[in-house]
Amino acid sequence: MSIILGIDAYHPDAAACLVIDGKLKAAVAEERLGSRWKHDASFPANSIRWCLDYAGIKLDDVTHVAVARDQSSNKAAKVEYVLRHPVASRSIVSTFLKRRKKLASLREQLVEICGSSMQNYHAQEVYVEHHLAHLASSYYLSPFDFAAGLTYDGAGDFAALLAARCQGNQIEVLDRVCLPHSLGFFYTALCQFIGFDGFGEEYKVMGLAPYGEDRFGKEMEQLLALPDNGWFRLNPRYLAMPRGYDESCMDEHGFIRLECLYTSRIQELFGPSRKRGEELTQRDKDIARSCQAHFEKAAIHCVNRLHGLVPERNLCMAGGCALNGVANARILRDTPFTTPYLQAASSDDGTCLGAAYWCYHNVVGGQERFWMKHAFWGPEYPETEIVSALQKHQLTAYRCMDNAELTDRAAQLIHQGNVVGWYQGRSEWGPRALGNRSILANPTIPTMKATINAKIKRRESFRPFAPSVLKEQVSTYFEQEVDSPFMMHVVRFKPEWRDKLPAVTHADGTGRLQSVEEANNPLYYMLIRRFMDYSGVGIVLNTSFNENEPVVDTPEQALNCYLRTDMDAICLGRYILTKNNVK
Repeated sequence: MSIILGIDAYHPDAAACLVIDGKLKAAVAEERLGSRWKHDASFPANSIRWCLDYAGIKLDDVTHVAVARDQSSNKAAKVEYVLRHPVASRSIVSTFLKRRKKLASLREQLVEICGSSMQNYHAQEVYVEHHLAHLASSYYLSPFDFAAGLTYDGAGDFAALLAARCQGNQIEVLDRVCLPHSLGFFYTALCQFIGFDGFGEEYKVMGLAPYGEDRFGKEMEQLLALPDNGWFRLNPRYLAMPRGYDESCMDEHGFIRLECLYTSRIQELFGPSRKRGEELTQRDKDIARSCQAHFEKAAIHCVNRLHGLVPERNLCMAGGCALNGVANARILRDTPFTTPYLQAASSDDGTCLGAAYWCYHNVVGGQERFWMKHAFWGPEYPETEIVSALQKHQLTAYRCMDNAELTDRAAQLIHQGNVVGWYQGRSEWGPRALGNRSILANPTIPTMKATINAKIKRRESFRPFAPSVLKEQVSTYFEQEVDSPFMMHVVRFKPEWRDKLPAVTHADGTGRLQSVEEANNPLYYMLIRRFMDYSGVGIVLNTSFNENEPVVDTPEQALNCYLRTDMDAICLGRYILTKNNVK
């Protein structure tokens, strides 16, 4: 028997997973547990303990510990950069040495957090390069036996892109792009410039872009070149090389302090940068639009270059840049690749999963493939904890007899215009709420988007909400028939539906599609189907169950979020609670 503990540590989105004989049993990001800091970059102690406890496994039983980091990788590129930039490299080398020291004590940390002993710890430790782990997380969990593979992000193990041929159980790396060149840094730098300087706020630029005009295309070309005989190159005159991130970058509130990725010379192109909190001007919206447009152009350039190396229809992608759903949909429209697979956690938390499966196939020698069809691999809590949370707040809730009554009552509440918290089963793996830790609403109500942004999510008014649609209804509402169970594609609504679904139709006529299949989430499917009976549309508005925090984990956290916001109702398992005179 092989029991593999996968870990992403000392890097934003720390996480852990457990794979037993090639089957995924559990996966959770550290931010959901413990201190509940967004993009937690610490050692995933809580995630590790939960994965082992869930499976009834002790650390002593683990045969392999797979770590999504290999600091010996890309040595030539690291040495070359240090020699060219000896002064600027000091802080990068310092961060590298700190991480190496911490990872050197991996077994001591595991033994301590799990209450074991060094004498009983026998696991083989396997270190997997960051981008190889990214790709393994997609390809090894896909239904494909042959595919092209592409990963791209800010950086990991000194690389920012990896291209590969994937066949059988083998991943053949064909090329890499190493720092200082990075599509992720390009996007983040512009995100910072227009005032979104918190870590992980790139999605705000993607949401803001449709409100602008692409009038800075020439300036974007000066920042990021796309050579005919290469992938991409950043211009160091305008874009800076970061030192790297770990838990030492987190402040006392748990926020990652992100250093500035652009130089002062960028003002020669765009004028003064916007400060956080200042009013968004049309210039800022236009910069967002041009940034997104040039990123899409770069993504298409890279994917077409990959197809020249691997002329195949299947495409596996991962990395933070693969969360750009607008680019993902365009790749399917404008490149020869027609069949994509992106697992639910394409961001850095997913690398723990990739490290575990790379270990299974390349160290353990496992042959059987595991297809990850759904994202529900996180914690689930018994009904007794729901009851305990209700009693703590001295609240009385109605308990439904069965799932049919639950979904019928919830569908009626949504149809009547109520905003409903939906807390069911195991939590989602990855950054998206996919129907188990969601806030749901009626997408046909014109004021619903503004209501949720202002009174519940308390966030920028321009940010859109996602449509969860019955899989067989995708072609009814959308111009592209895309299977997107993990909400990885932003697709255009058909013109005749845009005015009918105003709460989930963005300014450019698109929606971040989640296709819901009955076999993968029967309860959520049943709810949408019942809502369709009442409303005539097989779509509900879906956003994550949180309020400027990580997605809720426990019933207590869900109830607290419900009580402190203007949410109208909550479905905690089979218990329904309402307020605001809702009946």
